[in-house]
Amino acid sequence: MSDTVILFHGIARTKKSMGKLAAFLSDKGYRVVNVGYPSTRFSIGDLVDIVRPQIDAAAKEAGDGHVHFIGYSMGGLLIRAFLRNHRPSNLGRVVMVGTPNNGSEIADFLKTWPLYRKFYGPAGQQLITDQTAMTTLFGTVDYELGIIAGNRTIDPVSSLIIGLRIPNDGKVSVESTRLHGAAAHIVIPANHTFLPVNKTMWRQALSFLQDGRFAS
Repeated sequence: MSDTVILFHGIARTKKSMGKLAAFLSDKGYRVVNVGYPSTRFSIGDLVDIVRPQIDAAAKEAGDGHVHFIGYSMGGLLIRAFLRNHRPSNLGRVVMVGTPNNGSEIADFLKTWPLYRKFYGPAGQQLITDQTAMTTLFGTVDYELGIIAGNRTIDPVSSLIIGLRIPNDGKVSVESTRLHGAAAHIVIPANHTFLPVNKTMWRQALSFLQDGRFAS
């Protein structure tokens, strides 16, 4: 039986944004579950409860196969929160792509703006760099985790907020993607917005799913 890969999109996106990656992985022999969720209407903790039935069903249907996870941007945080209390017994490997594991300076800058609060909702307030309130939600990394970060920006304003000398993808600094316990971390020439359709990201994610390491 083939392994299953569960995909999580980012905040203010839909599962359609992960569609090309889903097709790529399907062509490689994986059974793919592309999860959609109302990312701007609930907190990350509440979103865990919303996606849990889909994940539990996918893990059960996987049988003897492994269940891998790939999360883009905030999708990676949702994976961390999910695995804290609801880890499948057949868990495989986890890949995070452009995930602000240590928060985003952009969220710090915009968190009090009414438009930001309205558009990004409760989860948007949880993307700040002060992550002390989130430690019980996420727990520790004791699973095979690979992290992919981008270092190309097309947004000079966002990059100014993050810091002109700090490598970033236009939304998240490379340093913020790092997470203690990760097995591997790689930086690719990619912009945050377009990471889900970046073919280098696809190949590196596939490499980690297959071998537990990124291609050199």
